[in-house]
Amino acid sequence: MTNQEKEPMFSAKNLKLFTAPLGKDNPITVQVLGICSALAVTVKLKPAIVMALSVTIVTAFSNLVIAAMRKYIPDRIRIIVQLVVIATMVILVDQFLKAYIFDVSKQLSVFVGLIITNCILMGRLEAFAMANKPWPSFIDGIGNGAGYGIILVIVAFIRELLGSGTIYGYPVMEKLGVYNSGYENNGMIILPPMALILVGLIVWFQKSRDKSLADNK
Repeated sequence: MTNQEKEPMFSAKNLKLFTAPLGKDNPITVQVLGICSALAVTVKLKPAIVMALSVTIVTAFSNLVIAAMRKYIPDRIRIIVQLVVIATMVILVDQFLKAYIFDVSKQLSVFVGLIITNCILMGRLEAFAMANKPWPSFIDGIGNGAGYGIILVIVAFIRELLGSGTIYGYPVMEKLGVYNSGYENNGMIILPPMALILVGLIVWFQKSRDKSLADNK
């Protein structure tokens, strides 16, 4: 057996595959992928969380399947095979949401189906799963899905709190009594442009803290 085959499942290398997308290699703030859905599903926290989990599941299992099949996929049709695998995973996730979380499924509307076109998925399949074994590819998928999800949750938390006065549907501002002091919900923050501004602020904050990212232009 080679050293690569003896590598522990939770080695430092595999751990880095999971942690890197959470910060220094985040798919949204660093790679600038998946921006459209980040703008569209972050008005409320609940659909943002469900979308984040959906993308993570699809990315992880698509990576796993493609990595397991990589040696048997002809190069000429690899993109077609990747799309078929992603579409299958998306359909399974979509049917699960419709069966068990129908109200959230309605809020997400077409955006679950549009996971198929998410650049993060195709990027990870092409850049990683086609060249690596199933287990590292699975971890890479979870890491990139989680990195994407973190940004969605942060943006949705801010937009729901300041735009609707709630967190996960709970009337936080009302319970705190801030309306009695003249505070009003900011309707502008639930508009799509504000989501883009928030993502931009997160990018700025991250790069201001990490000079290696700021220098990587």
